[in-house]
Amino acid sequence: MMNLPEVPPARLEEEWAADKDVLASLKESGDIAHLVRPVDVSFRGDDAALDKLEADAEELGFEVIEREEDEDGEMCLFLGREQAADETSIRALTRKCVQIEMAYGVEYDGWGCTSEDGSDDEDDTEETGQAH
Repeated sequence: MMNLPEVPPARLEEEWAADKDVLASLKESGDIAHLVRPVDVSFRGDDAALDKLEADAEELGFEVIEREEDEDGEMCLFLGREQAADETSIRALTRKCVQIEMAYGVEYDGWGCTSEDGSDDEDDTEETGQAH
């Protein structure tokens, strides 16, 4: 297991404030938080930093989804994993993503997932995400 740096509590609180808004909007759309679903996270950075993160993604518990340029010409790396979207799971995800930001010299840009209401109907899943 990789050694990741400790996150300053103030930084976690800042991220958690944004997470709480996303979790509230998921709940409003009928989400059942304990259902496991794909959750994606994104990081911005230069090619060298993103190359290193991409190489280590699996060891960090993620799979690489894609790397693309955003509207501002910055490179973004999207990683994903299967997990629930309850408060405890999202807190753990956010902590890990801020640790990755600190360890790899990239900028954590938030997470997103679909709202899962327990039905198998793909049409009523709603993409919910967080932007910084």
